[in-house]
Amino acid sequence: MMNMQRAQEIAASPVMANVTCDGVPVYIQQVFEDNGTARIYPLNSPEQEREVSLASLTEQQTQG
Repeated sequence: MMNMQRAQEIAASPVMANVTCDGVPVYIQQVFEDNGTARIYPLNSPEQEREVSLASLTEQQTQG
């Protein structure tokens, strides 16, 4: 589960973070604090925007 602050940092950053939703790489467009959700879309399908719970988002830590 992703916390609100981290989701907001990712959404505001110009650097792509490695975030997935149900195993699918996604881009976080916007975070809604009032209901704990985020507006996302799959990296390979930008037209498929949807709103999901922050609980369904996972940040993959890069090995390095």
